[in-house]
Amino acid sequence: MREVIRIATGRREQLVDVTAEVAGVVRRSGVRDGLVSVYVQGATAAMMIQENWDESVQTDVVDLLRRMIPRGVWLHDAQDGNGDAHLKAGLVGPSETIPLIDGDLGLSRWQNIFLCEFDGPRAERRLVCTVIGDR
Repeated sequence: MREVIRIATGRREQLVDVTAEVAGVVRRSGVRDGLVSVYVQGATAAMMIQENWDESVQTDVVDLLRRMIPRGVWLHDAQDGNGDAHLKAGLVGPSETIPLIDGDLGLSRWQNIFLCEFDGPRAERRLVCTVIGDR
């Protein structure tokens, strides 16, 4: 089963918790044991599994990437000013795969699924969720 989740982002760089949306896709699939792949379409966004309890972790992720890959110093910036966003997205990666256990996401208590926006705000980011497994 495949379903597309559409998410709007509000800032240039942010982590958006999409766990509930992905869990909804899994529920609708009826798959009990298997995998869900979450893939973001777009060259300036990424997916990440990260702590969900303390928002400072999400802020720290964005801050770390800003320090590692600063804005305005890359060759691609001459085209559209978002060279850093492409590099951040490439470093983090476009997808995550999560095990499904008895119909639930196999995340730990402290893990959630995040869309990483590096070139927002955007009216729409498309996450392709593919569920594979046994009902």
